[in-house]
This record gives sequence, structure tokens and C-alpha cells, in this order.
Amino acid sequence: MATDKKVFYATGRRKTSAARVFLRPGTGKVMINGKAAEAYLETPAARASALMPLQITDTQKQFDAQISVRGGGITGQAEAIRHGVARALVAADLEHRGTLKKAGFLTRDSRMVERKKYGLHKARRSTQFSKR
Repeated sequence: MATDKKVFYATGRRKTSAARVFLRPGTGKVMINGKAAEAYLETPAARASALMPLQITDTQKQFDAQISVRGGGITGQAEAIRHGVARALVAADLEHRGTLKKAGFLTRDSRMVERKKYGLHKARRSTQFSKR
């Protein structure tokens, strides 16, 4: 890491995914787990979701993002990245807080998978009922 440039760090989480986001002033290059964002997040919806905070605050070309994400699936990882990028943008400039808060990107989505209970097939799915 270069010491002459300021680095903004934040963590984003969603379901079982956790993303560590490092924002540096730059030209808009986004690397996720050592790959370009287009290569790592192959679906356009996941890519758009992950990079939405940069679009809303109009800072796509102002920061380079170095992101490492672990756990979960594609959607959970994309939303964890979105949460982390939003938090890092607020760390970079507090003026972005109102815009990102209104869009709902600073709120940690606490919904998790419900655990399976004994005696049931799934978390809530019971056995088939027959009257006779």
C-alpha cells in the first residue's frame, strides 16, 4: 500500500457473506478477489447491485476498489460488496451519507436462513397430512 494516498476501509455483510472493501483515489478500477468486477460478478444484475453506491454518488471514476469477499452465493456476495462500498464512501466523504442512507445501502440486512427443526423436512415444511 502506498503511504502518500489515503485508503478508506469498510466491511460489508449479507447472509453469510463478508466483504472487505478498500477504496483509494484513482480511475475507477474495481478488483474483486484478484479479478476484474466483470469477470468475478458475471451476471449484470449482481454487478449493478454491487457497484450501485458508486453510481448513486457519481464517484465511479474517482476511486479504485480492492475488494475481497468470502462466503455465501453470488447474490449475497454482491450485496455484501454493496454494503461495504457504501460504508467506505461514507468514510471517504460524510456528504454521501444522506444519499446512501436514503437508498438503504448503509443498513445491514440482518435476515439469515432459518435453521431446520427436528421432526420437520425443512425449517417449516412438515410431513404430508392424510386424514385416512
